[in-house]
Amino acid sequence: MRFEGVIDKLADTKGVMACAVVDYESGMLLDGVSPSGMDLDVLSVCNTEIVRSEVKAIERLYGEDETEEAIEDILISLHKEYYLLRPMQNVKGVFMFMVLDRKTANLALARRALEIADHQYQDD
Repeated sequence: MRFEGVIDKLADTKGVMACAVVDYESGMLLDGVSPSGMDLDVLSVCNTEIVRSEVKAIERLYGEDETEEAIEDILISLHKEYYLLRPMQNVKGVFMFMVLDRKTANLALARRALEIADHQYQDD
C-alpha cells in the first residue's frame, strides 16, 4: 500500500505539525511527515492506543455491525494543539492522524482534509 498522496494532502493543511497513516493492529507507522519535528513513531504508538480503545468501546455499544455506527473521527483538544484521528473507511485496520497547531489551524478544514484523503485513497 502506498500512502504518499494521502500524506501530501494532509501535510498541505494549514497548521499541521505532524500527520501520518498508521496500522492500528500493530501500531506501525506506514507513512507520515512531521514539519515540527515531532516523533512520528511515538505519536503513532500513542494514538494507536486511543483508536483501539475507541473502536472497542463502539463495538461494545453497537456490536461489530459497522452499518449501525462507525467512528468518523476522534478529537483531542489540548491547550496548544488539536489531535485529530480518523479510522480509514477504505482500508480496514488503518487510521490517519493530524496534530494541529491550535493557533493557526482551522479544525473544520482539517476534518474535511482527512475525510477527502480517506475517500480519495486507492489501494495500489
